[in-house]
Amino acid sequence: MPNPVLIAPQWIVPVGPPRVDPREPDPAHVVLADHAVVVEGERIAALLPLAQAQQRYPHADTVALPGHLLAPGFVNLHSHAAMALLRGVGDDLPLHRWLNQRIWPLESRLVGAQFVRDGALLAFHEMLLGGVTCVNDMYFFPEAAIEAASTLGLRSVHGIIVIDFPSAYASDAGDYLRKGLELRDRMRDESLVGFCLAPHAPYTVTDDVLRRIATLSRELGLPIHTHVHETLEEVEASVARHGMRPLERLADLGVVGPELIAVHAVHMTDGDLRLLAEAGASVAHCPHSNLKLASGIAPTARMHELGIGVGIGTDGSASNNRLDLLGEARTAALLAKGQSGSAEAWPAARTLRAMTLDAARALGLDDRIGSIEVGKQADLVALDLSAAELAPVFDPVSHLVYSCGREHVQHVWVAGRHVVRKRQITDDAVKLQIGEVVARTTVWHNRVGEILSGQV
Repeated sequence: MPNPVLIAPQWIVPVGPPRVDPREPDPAHVVLADHAVVVEGERIAALLPLAQAQQRYPHADTVALPGHLLAPGFVNLHSHAAMALLRGVGDDLPLHRWLNQRIWPLESRLVGAQFVRDGALLAFHEMLLGGVTCVNDMYFFPEAAIEAASTLGLRSVHGIIVIDFPSAYASDAGDYLRKGLELRDRMRDESLVGFCLAPHAPYTVTDDVLRRIATLSRELGLPIHTHVHETLEEVEASVARHGMRPLERLADLGVVGPELIAVHAVHMTDGDLRLLAEAGASVAHCPHSNLKLASGIAPTARMHELGIGVGIGTDGSASNNRLDLLGEARTAALLAKGQSGSAEAWPAARTLRAMTLDAARALGLDDRIGSIEVGKQADLVALDLSAAELAPVFDPVSHLVYSCGREHVQHVWVAGRHVVRKRQITDDAVKLQIGEVVARTTVWHNRVGEILSGQV
């Protein structure tokens, strides 16, 4: 095994589990100065005062990071990575027109393994440079997205997507499930790869299939990752067709439990929220996508009051245009304050926990990632707070949420591997592949243009 690595920043925010006693400080707001993290192989071996770490590990390779804040790697709880190749093609349209008139027609002509691999490489590269060390992705041809994530050394969870219409990937719901479960079996020994069951949405999946997904989730221990209550139109259509709101229908079919990740969850009554809270379900909050599609603003302050775990997601580039989790986090905090009328809603520490430990918990990965604790995987991000636009620093956690941008991310480790150093991918072969994909985007750009103009 190579030498231990001693990472010595100016500040460390370990995050840690939520406080038990509300009178205690939030562990996500505990900042350690003059401490070090020691990494051995894939794992965190020690978190100690710097002098003690140097004494205990005298032969460690030291990464000195003056002026830097070290935090757990960020977890992007909802993404459609391959849609990086559709960035900007459906702007300024509401969700259902965006899907039916632009995205689904384009996908039906474009999507295949090469499209997914190229788009996912672009997306994962963007995420990694922004401090994301784990992404929960939902798209067709997940094996191609896995290949892209593995190329970059990114931890990834992939949706076993299920939808009731055929695509180039699968013919029907049963085919989607069969292919996804077979892929999961083949990838069983890949330590950086995980899976979710991913029915697209209640309005695109039948009752029988949703019941089967609920059963598979319990049998296999897999989270269920699905869009729900994203628009008012979706809710009204469900009431008209099924006589109940989408979340009620999912609960009736056995889908709502601690394994559920409800993506968007915008148009929620207090009854809906209490149902999620009582079930122990989680929410993937995608503020920029919800705003851009004019879907609405999720009631995340109330979610927090009820104890619902909320993580943050970017959604895909076609409905967001930036895969910037730090930007999403700042907007999430500000929206919670503005909507609730309380400046105390979603404080910086709460927001940091949403983009790390709470998102990891939703994926069932909180025993491995999401906080800087001995024995956990060394998924870490270091941000340079010494830039002039960030001076002075009174509270590093506040700075991370309200002041930092992804341009301040300098170093990223995934499972102990230093994958980003001084804002550069450390593997030259990977950098070459990214360059090749960027050059190939001209081909995809031209294909999209031809389809939109009716030439093909």
